[in-house]
Amino acid sequence: MKTPAISCGWRQRSSRVDRTERFYKIRRRLLEKGALTRREIEEDLEISHATFKRDIEYLRDRLNVPIIWSRDRQAYVIDPDADVEELPGVWFSPAEIYALLEIEHLLERLGPGLLGRQLDPLRTRLRALLERGDRGHREIRRRIRVLALGTRKVNREIFEALSVGLLGRRRIRIRHVKRGSGEITERIVSPQRLVHYRYNWYLDTWCHVRRDLRVFAVDAIRHAQVLDEPAREVADESLDRVLGAGYGIFAGADTQTAVLRFTRDRARWVADEVWHSRQVGRIEGDGSYVLELPYSQEPELVMDLLRYGAGVEVLAPVSLRATVAREHAAAARQYGRSGPVGAR
Repeated sequence: MKTPAISCGWRQRSSRVDRTERFYKIRRRLLEKGALTRREIEEDLEISHATFKRDIEYLRDRLNVPIIWSRDRQAYVIDPDADVEELPGVWFSPAEIYALLEIEHLLERLGPGLLGRQLDPLRTRLRALLERGDRGHREIRRRIRVLALGTRKVNREIFEALSVGLLGRRRIRIRHVKRGSGEITERIVSPQRLVHYRYNWYLDTWCHVRRDLRVFAVDAIRHAQVLDEPAREVADESLDRVLGAGYGIFAGADTQTAVLRFTRDRARWVADEVWHSRQVGRIEGDGSYVLELPYSQEPELVMDLLRYGAGVEVLAPVSLRATVAREHAAAARQYGRSGPVGAR
């Protein structure tokens, strides 16, 4: 059955259609005639006084139509000093309202506090349209959980500045800390994309200092200033070719192919995972799983491989195999000691 695109709420379809039609008629006639008396509205729409009062209150309080009572004209008018908006929300079905609330909830969980001020008006409007307080909002928070474990804290003001520069196509001056050394460097960049990857935010840019494409972890940016200079544009194809070429977020144009063999037990999990858009995988006769994928920088791939312990073996290239072997050997030496002081 086709879901009717009607005002949300849980009444029968006919009454909801009638009500939304009344909302539009009242608003349209107020704009066309300039003023409407109670009698004109009640007679024209064939509704009772109680229904009329409910409609006016709903339009004013929930749909933000600035209807006021004019003593001079003894009629209802649109406030001439207020902005008059369209009423797109009136035509949302309950399913659409819930979908929008789910999006709002997911965004809030993926980046706590980042878009709170911007999303508050939308959240309030959607709750009002549900006509039952914030039941829908509370149900979504109760029934849908997003466990954003491992999320790094991002400064809201910095995130907003990056968004303004990105969407306004302006260059940004950033100060960025190198985690390895703690050194802070200043760069002027042309932002290209904000990317949410593994519960963290990254900024794809054209760096005007290095004169090349660079990726910056947003949580490592200590200062961001939007400049008046227009941003340099980089074609999506170029961004994908360089930044999306290899495994992980810090990719590059020059790639090698990693060949990984997962044990039969691990294969049950890994065979259904997408590690890269250009990966190639196959199940071997013994039940193991061989995965081939491009990569350009070892550290991120090595960290992920170490999670699987003896469940994965690097077959190629030799350099990657040697790096993983060294890490495992170092871990074995560490655990081969007599144990931590507190355990003695």
